[in-house]
Amino acid sequence: MTSRARVCAALRKESVDRVPVWMWYHPETAAALARELEIPPVRLADALGDDIRQAWVGNNYAMEGIVHPEEGGTHTDAWGIEWIRIGAFNQVKRSPLSDAGPEEIRKYTFPYAATEDLLASMARAASDSGDYFIGCDISPCLLELLFRIRGMEETLVDIAGDPEITEPLIRRAADFAVHLAAAAADRFRLDWLWTGDDVGGQRALIVSPDRWRAIVRPHLERIFAVGKSRGLPVAYHCCGTLRPIIPDLVEMGLDVLNPIQSNCPGMDAAEL
Repeated sequence: MTSRARVCAALRKESVDRVPVWMWYHPETAAALARELEIPPVRLADALGDDIRQAWVGNNYAMEGIVHPEEGGTHTDAWGIEWIRIGAFNQVKRSPLSDAGPEEIRKYTFPYAATEDLLASMARAASDSGDYFIGCDISPCLLELLFRIRGMEETLVDIAGDPEITEPLIRRAADFAVHLAAAAADRFRLDWLWTGDDVGGQRALIVSPDRWRAIVRPHLERIFAVGKSRGLPVAYHCCGTLRPIIPDLVEMGLDVLNPIQSNCPGMDAAEL
């Protein structure tokens, strides 16, 4: 079986010649593995039998795709978020709306003008597709993106006390995610649409299930619909515990949930 056929069959719950494999690593980990195998890091996926080739086109590229060689290296992304390398990872140094008032938040512009630049990484992945299964990652889409552009504490305070700030911003974040997903799906041969929004903590959801259903679900459903309307499986990434909303995600047409963080309450894989 080709890699693409193997993953597609597994998603249809059909027999395959082997379990499909998809692994991704922090670049420093990839470099260490490549040294052990005495191969260039760019050949690691081939050597380890990865079946999927996927690229970030959303804000996660700014967090994980740009690697500063030294501690303290910084960059500012298309959303206006300033990042700094602390340890092995980029962390948010400054959120563009952290101290903003309602009028400044209302005037904030999502990076439609950067669409071509954001899709460039997908173009590279798709050009080397061969017989691989091709994924497009537009995450984070909604609440987690607000944590980055507004600040986590500020966003949660807004949700609790000033929803007229949060709800229009979530809607506009969804509008941009829909735009980005549609642009990628219409331009490239994709095999799934990868979405994501970390709303799970280590012991419970960050917001209540009812609040999530009220302010997040309708917009996440719009994003899922971009993939579903084009016949693409839809994947959703959320770390932590999200047991209460898994039935909602299934109702919305979810095909793949990633990860199953089994050390969190309610997330035991066998029980699920």
